[in-house]
Amino acid sequence: MDASTRESAPPLYQELADKIALLIEQGVLRPGERVSSLRKVSLQYGVSLTTTIQAFLQLEDRGLVEARPKSGFFVRPRLSPSALRPVKLRRAPSVVTVGALQSRLFEAAMLPQMMPFGGAVPAVEMLPMEKLNRLLAQVARRAGSRGVSYDMPPGSETLRREIVKRAMHAGATLLPEEIITTCGGTEALLLCLRAVAPRGSVVAVESPTYFGMLHTLEELGVKVVEIPTDPQTGMDLRALEKILKTRPLAACLAVPTFSNPLGSLMPDENKRRLVQMLAQRDIPLIEDDVFGELHHGLQRPRLAKTFDEKGLVMLCSSFSKSLAPGYRVGWVAPGRFYERVKTLKLTTSLATATLPELAIAEFLANGGYDHYLRGVRAKYALNVKRMRETILACFPAGTQVTNPQGGFVLWVEMPDAVDALVLHERALAHDISIAPGPMFSPHQGYRHCIRVSCGMPWGPRVQKALQTLGRLAHSASS
Repeated sequence: MDASTRESAPPLYQELADKIALLIEQGVLRPGERVSSLRKVSLQYGVSLTTTIQAFLQLEDRGLVEARPKSGFFVRPRLSPSALRPVKLRRAPSVVTVGALQSRLFEAAMLPQMMPFGGAVPAVEMLPMEKLNRLLAQVARRAGSRGVSYDMPPGSETLRREIVKRAMHAGATLLPEEIITTCGGTEALLLCLRAVAPRGSVVAVESPTYFGMLHTLEELGVKVVEIPTDPQTGMDLRALEKILKTRPLAACLAVPTFSNPLGSLMPDENKRRLVQMLAQRDIPLIEDDVFGELHHGLQRPRLAKTFDEKGLVMLCSSFSKSLAPGYRVGWVAPGRFYERVKTLKLTTSLATATLPELAIAEFLANGGYDHYLRGVRAKYALNVKRMRETILACFPAGTQVTNPQGGFVLWVEMPDAVDALVLHERALAHDISIAPGPMFSPHQGYRHCIRVSCGMPWGPRVQKALQTLGRLAHSASS
């Protein structure tokens, strides 16, 4: 392997961690089983002991193994599709009907007294508001007339260059001229879908999946086919392969890194397989990476775009979840569909807001974003841990909760007798907003599940609201 190839390859410890993770995923190493000693693994794979230690620390961060004093590393028990009991999925494409539920959720979120467990939005207390405000003012003074002018597609070159630098950390090699800035991640997804999925066509989605995606598909008149999704490893590729053999798809829409609502993280090998499976049939993959920067471990996961050799991966992201929801700055790297997406951008919103683009670019360039992310990732990880523990302690017996390794949402599966829509109504009466499970399925399944956001600072008010929600769940049996 020459120097240039080695520089583009992932670190040795990550390669080793991915290999062991695959053994765990495939059931070769089972939950509760002791993994070979660090020295033995080092000899087996021909790497240094230091590399092996780094690999196991990453596996521990990803929730796959746990260290036991004087005993070594053991495979952690994990939630699986059988632990989280998803509804039986429809094999036929579904017409989407979630718009009304989404509107009700957003209306509740506008009320100042509401505890906002329902929206996956970071609270203002979690954001670098003062620094961003100062930067925005400075940029406005420097920009002059440019600040009030249209920033026509593809958008700010300064920001696009900073995005390219960040994509390198996730394994993707992009160029500024391959990126188009957008009005948030939602517009990025909308443009991609409009580019490749005509009305009446069928798109494969994860199940459960983000209701905003479903609402967009609903408005576009696109049907969906649901693919079962594991709360740890993401979309079931065997199920997807069966679908690919039986019906044509216009696209596959997925969140391989910290999906919403499950928080699942697809292993690198699965990301590679997903890209290759679709490429064999010339089907675009619309990759939503909006939570990718919010990993709880030491290293940012790789993008599926890393494995794209045919320009079929349409990578979408934004700064809404990680930095500034109100700035509405997102971006898309649409691969071979660049010209089509650029044209659609012109006819959809014409341009992305100039000053927010420039302020974010400055924040990225001066190191402020990295400094902020280091702190907020730790806060989100701690919030997820505390809220997960509180839910398990307060909700009805048999409740299961995901254990994501990134992002700030939890998927809560309650006993079948608990109706999430009933719980949703009763929670609103106590000024608590939740996202009921039926929002995350085109045919409104997951009636006993809810999504809970951990995007606010932990404190007595949050703890009390979760305890109230637990009591309501006990009484919300259908």
